[in-house]
Amino acid sequence: MRVHELAKELGIESKDVLASLEVMGYESRTASSTVPEEAVPRIRAAGGKVKPGSKPKAAAEKAAEAPSARKKAPAKRSTETTEGNGQVAPDVAAQIVEPETAAPEPAVVEIPEAEPAPAPTPAAVPAPAAAAVRVPHGASAQELGERLGAEPNEIVKILLLAGEMVTVTQPLSDPAIELVAGELGRTVEIVAQAATEADTEDEDVDPARLRPRPPVVTVMGHVDHGKTLLLDAIRKTDVAGGEFGGITQHIGAYQVHRPREVTFVDTPGHEAFTAMRARGANVTDIVVLVVAADDGVMPQTVEALNHAKAANVPIIVAVNKVDKEEADPQRVRQQLSEQGLIPAEWGGDTEFVDVSAKSRQNLDALVETILVVADLLEVKADPGAAPRGVALEAHLDRGRGPVATLIVLRGTLRTGDALVCGATWCKVRAMFDENGQAVSEAGPAKPVEVLGWSEVPEAGDDFKGVEDEKVARNLAHDRVTHARAADLAASRPGSSSLTELLRMAREGELPSLNLVIKADVQGTLEAIVDALDKLPQDEVRVQVLHRGVGGINENDISLAAASGAIVIGFNVRPDPNARELAEKEGVDLRLYRVIYQALDDIRAALAGMLAPDETEAELGRAEVRQVFRTPRGVVAGCYVTHGNVTRNSLARLVRDGAIVYTGRVGSLRRFKDDVRDVAEGFECGIGLENYQDVHEGDVIETYEVREVARTL
Repeated sequence: MRVHELAKELGIESKDVLASLEVMGYESRTASSTVPEEAVPRIRAAGGKVKPGSKPKAAAEKAAEAPSARKKAPAKRSTETTEGNGQVAPDVAAQIVEPETAAPEPAVVEIPEAEPAPAPTPAAVPAPAAAAVRVPHGASAQELGERLGAEPNEIVKILLLAGEMVTVTQPLSDPAIELVAGELGRTVEIVAQAATEADTEDEDVDPARLRPRPPVVTVMGHVDHGKTLLLDAIRKTDVAGGEFGGITQHIGAYQVHRPREVTFVDTPGHEAFTAMRARGANVTDIVVLVVAADDGVMPQTVEALNHAKAANVPIIVAVNKVDKEEADPQRVRQQLSEQGLIPAEWGGDTEFVDVSAKSRQNLDALVETILVVADLLEVKADPGAAPRGVALEAHLDRGRGPVATLIVLRGTLRTGDALVCGATWCKVRAMFDENGQAVSEAGPAKPVEVLGWSEVPEAGDDFKGVEDEKVARNLAHDRVTHARAADLAASRPGSSSLTELLRMAREGELPSLNLVIKADVQGTLEAIVDALDKLPQDEVRVQVLHRGVGGINENDISLAAASGAIVIGFNVRPDPNARELAEKEGVDLRLYRVIYQALDDIRAALAGMLAPDETEAELGRAEVRQVFRTPRGVVAGCYVTHGNVTRNSLARLVRDGAIVYTGRVGSLRRFKDDVRDVAEGFECGIGLENYQDVHEGDVIETYEVREVARTL
């Protein structure tokens, strides 16, 4: 019997059965999982809702339902629990139940009626563990005092004793906040300002107002396994044809309507978009993992799988390209079973569907499987709540201004609503669906393009609806202020530990490649910076001085000129003034349309800044046959046995296999003449620079050190 079947039999939701299984020790189950036979009777007996610490029905009949049934009877009781003759009152006695193991009858102690019952002391009740207090980055002493229940002056005093002088309104660094919390015996969680705002919001959801919504499905997989083509086939449109480099450059969200609405989030497949892929998994209900039947599981397949597992969402595997001759769907199943995805037909919990995007084979079965899994999940939302969701993508459009692609997760978004998203705000001027059609409202799981932003939002930021435009503007302003305060606090001298300061000092000695990066959309910009962070930076580091969305302007060029930076533009162009200034200032301006080319060039530039490897090349070798002492010093009479010996070349003196001297050839003579070099097979006199202890039988080796360019 599967989880959803048992839930239907008991008239409850699948999640209640799953919760009961988890209480009983059966973890990592889904709504389509099989319920262990031994667990079915207990779940039925509990009505589908097994509680922690509860017993099977047979044992429960022998025990009282009151919470005190598990506790031994106390030795003393107040007068409220006794009759006048000192005996236990009948209603109280009925609640005193024998534990499962045999125990003596509870002792009843007579207490005089005149003696009042002692009031319970607070110490008798164990204090609950203190929860961590959420504090925003850059909080001042005044704000920290409000959250920790302490006087601001007390916080200033604590920091003063620790050697840091601050004012009541000055932003504090994260280590300073943690120091104060530790001194006050409190635990803090330092978060962004937007997260602390959620502390005061009412997140309670009325189950009666929940309505079914379309599932949000994220498509993941290897770069060339056909994710976008598969989605194209489902949508019967052509998205991949307009992509440069054959991959999806930006995250997009689309809705299909057959037979019911399903929202798809298409994630690019290259590892440079790791952060974008992770963000997509965090807003999804179901992940469709696309694996090519001919290639099988690839490293990026495993990477996408790990993101899906981290998001704790059901996974459906679409085995694509099954129409190819070399296709082997069973091999894909075997490979993924080794990664923990056991196919349902093998007794596991993961649905596998063999499809072909090219021939449109079995696409209906894939959509049907998605809808079945969504039904088991019972995805719902309150369409009447204030709109909340996530910005999947954002860019600056020349004709329309800042544009953001939002996906609504709760509530209904309407034209004219006021929103705040990260440090930006918006009064919704217009909305468009994935087909470019204007819409007046967007319900749960609906993706829309929204116009009317104050500036380009950050992709991945949560958005929420607020009362009016003024509130949105003030909230965004507060977030900007806190972000700047946090940056200021983090950059103040003395805010880091000694270890951190030493690390920063060491990094300051490294050569640095300064960059100014501009891109057409926020998601691509984020992906480039994320890829740069993954480059090896032990000996040379990348420093992004400025990044932004939109065309390259004069300010970008001026910053690059002042800091010796390279300007990287992706799918954007410089305006005429910026181009002219770049030529005048000699700023290296590089424009790209394929992200891999940009990353390869940056990698090459970094490699050019690496200190070259030094390799040693032997030039010649000479054997000391006789030693002459002259007024100028010791001269070794030598016979060149290999290569050439050159004057002023690097040299080492080897005696019995051990190096006893390293230096240079100071003088080189043939008979009475100074010479530049002596070839193999000839005799010569060699004088070593600043060294006199030369013996017969020693070997003089000459060599040079050559520099070899390194690569990352």
